[in-house]
Amino acid sequence: MHKISRRQLMTTAATVGGSMIFAGRQTKAADSEMRFDFTRAFGGWETVTGQWAIEDVAGASSGKALVQRATNNAFNVIIAPGGPFADVNVSVRFKPISGIKDAAGGIVFRFSEGRYYVIRANALEDNFNLYYYDSSRRKILETRVKAPALGQWHKLRINAEGDRLRGWLNEQQLIDHRDDRFKSGRVGLWTKADSITAFDDLVVSPIDHG
Repeated sequence: MHKISRRQLMTTAATVGGSMIFAGRQTKAADSEMRFDFTRAFGGWETVTGQWAIEDVAGASSGKALVQRATNNAFNVIIAPGGPFADVNVSVRFKPISGIKDAAGGIVFRFSEGRYYVIRANALEDNFNLYYYDSSRRKILETRVKAPALGQWHKLRINAEGDRLRGWLNEQQLIDHRDDRFKSGRVGLWTKADSITAFDDLVVSPIDHG
């Protein structure tokens, strides 16, 4: 297991203008697409809340994944490099490892000044939900699904174009909704309460209408 101490995080943050560094790799698969597989050092990640670290995780594409282990926060959020993005397509694999109150994983998008949208799936609940957060979390839409299994990898995807927000769980489109309260922002990852969750293969693809 490879963990980064709080001292190391804070020391590195001071050298890169406040951005916290995590082991991992960022590669550009296309002119604007960013992929993260968490195998080598890179800069620009920012922890909002939570205890995030790179660990060896079975089934991760490179053998390593980004894991969130804090269990005493309402929500845990980490923001990826790049952006802000108005229109964007984002996908990530997630593995709910454990949780008694929650065992959730989500994608944050249009994050700006602490406000954001999030889609999330929860291994303890038969639903797939879209929320917005602005000082508190508010549900926009709920769809019924079979709860994703604990200890297995699943895939989340969002597509945000203008006010149209679409979400997929395991390649099945379940959300198609219009909401225009947040126009642009960065992308991140999310867990809730006592969820211990791993994330892998994050792909961020800005949509260019030009």
